[in-house]
Amino acid sequence: MEQRRVVIVVYSGAQALDISGPLEVFDTANRLLSGPGDAYRLQCLSPDAPSVPTSAGLVMQAEPLEAGEGAIDTLLVPGGWGLQQALANPSLITWIRQAAGRSRRVASVCGGAFLLAEAGLLDGRRATTHWAFWEEMARRYPEVTVDPEPIFIWDGPYLTSAGVSTGIDMALALVEADHGAAHALEIAKFLVLYFKRTGGQTQFSMALDAQLTDQEPIRAVQDWVQANLHRPLPVSELARRASMSPRHFARVFRREVGTTPGLYVRQLRIARARQLLEASELSVGQIASRCGFTAPETFLRAFSAIVGLSPAQYRQRFQLHSLAGLVVEPSWGERRAA
Repeated sequence: MEQRRVVIVVYSGAQALDISGPLEVFDTANRLLSGPGDAYRLQCLSPDAPSVPTSAGLVMQAEPLEAGEGAIDTLLVPGGWGLQQALANPSLITWIRQAAGRSRRVASVCGGAFLLAEAGLLDGRRATTHWAFWEEMARRYPEVTVDPEPIFIWDGPYLTSAGVSTGIDMALALVEADHGAAHALEIAKFLVLYFKRTGGQTQFSMALDAQLTDQEPIRAVQDWVQANLHRPLPVSELARRASMSPRHFARVFRREVGTTPGLYVRQLRIARARQLLEASELSVGQIASRCGFTAPETFLRAFSAIVGLSPAQYRQRFQLHSLAGLVVEPSWGERRAA
């Protein structure tokens, strides 16, 4: 089996899970595919070697950047609360740019996409990052097409993933590309990841969660809306529940939530529809009804306008399958006994 060299850049204040999540995927691949270290050679490098504190206080051991000479299969760059300091380190940016030139593929987790963009590696490409920071990335790097929705994007040799835990999904996609879907699913199952998410799945629901306000009575209306998406939800009804006039309610809602009541309801309906398309066998008509659309045609138009795919296309691409029902052959034990 070909051994692939995976180099992870570690810097002070990096997010621990951005690093440890992909590391665990590659290490588990080593242990399940044949023997420890056979599939991937894992190496952590840092300008702050040998002991590097992460943002959570966990200290990681790393080699100096100089130990990263030679060909690299996968270069991985994390994000974290120390990102601003890392972006201000020109020698680190130069090293990332040079290392990318001798890497078969380059990946980032969360804010690590900023470091790739700062090195000029994402110019003219699509990329993603954490939904809370995509506008800043798009403003700072106008040559990069930043898409805030997918959990990861693969554009040529460059992969960028969204917030924190999505680095695990991206690492599984890398293992799948190297060793096949059956092995990637076995690793996901061993790590108790009940679903292996595909890159096109959305961060959208997380962004909607962030729009929840602590201000009553708007928060109470938001909670009620989420529980009643199957019903007609005119602004007049929402205002009545908040004991406000429709005009005053719309003004307060926009101030607290950052969008209009009508658009907020529409976003929630589409987000719920995506969840049902991914995880249920309900028909498109049934989903339209459960999400409060008066007719399937209205649902089709609204869904396609926001998502860019029809509901049927979205389901075909992103429907999840429980790993519990999968049979992966040969099993780990059978390979070990062979």
